[in-house]
Amino acid sequence: MGNIIELKNVTKKFGGITALNKASLHVGAGEIVGLIGDNGAGKSTLIKTLVGVYSPDEGEILIRDRKVSSWTALKAREAGIETVFQDRALCPQQSIVWNIFMGKELTYPFGFVREKEQINEANRLIREIGFTSKLINADSPVGNLSGGERQGVAIARAIYNNAELIILDEPTNALSLNETQKVFDFVKNVKKSNRSVLFIGHNIYHVYDISDRFVVLDRGEVVHQLTKNDVASPEELMKIMRDTIVQH
Repeated sequence: MGNIIELKNVTKKFGGITALNKASLHVGAGEIVGLIGDNGAGKSTLIKTLVGVYSPDEGEILIRDRKVSSWTALKAREAGIETVFQDRALCPQQSIVWNIFMGKELTYPFGFVREKEQINEANRLIREIGFTSKLINADSPVGNLSGGERQGVAIARAIYNNAELIILDEPTNALSLNETQKVFDFVKNVKKSNRSVLFIGHNIYHVYDISDRFVVLDRGEVVHQLTKNDVASPEELMKIMRDTIVQH
């Protein structure tokens, strides 16, 4: 199927500081890639480069194996790259359907909202990604949902926005085991639909459990790219990270 996005030797500098140094990575269709690294490793800069907030100073960005010039946030969205940030950018007092369609409402020619279509589509989306409770539907207020379920709504919104790659920034942060499992279930359903996920997390156990492949970042450099077959356990992954940081 090829890669959705590939970074080749991407460098990004801010004044005299090199935030990314010849970083290379790719995300293929239908895979979950875990991005790990200590604070200050360059994860935020890498994410912002992937979504077009930053354009590389050096290196190349390829979308579906074709080189892109003058990389922007608009081009990233057109390529199907969406980010779900830690705060999820949801309005808790509003319904699920309102949050999914916020700013991208389905309307008739005179501007009236096609409410029934939106409700049907929202219900389809939340079932597709794994909401099973009959107590939750398109009209449910987001404020009544758990942390894991709110992640699900944000993921559903990304899919509505035609996401092919969903970047999840610390999606299990401060969630219980039960809520973390809900997020994992949502992510697995994204993969089943042949979409991809870049899963960023501090919790190595979470990243290890959900990812097919791991990218280890240290001081702006991609120091390891490993598949699950390369690493027997989360403990081994942590040891690789620790050893790399000591040697790097």
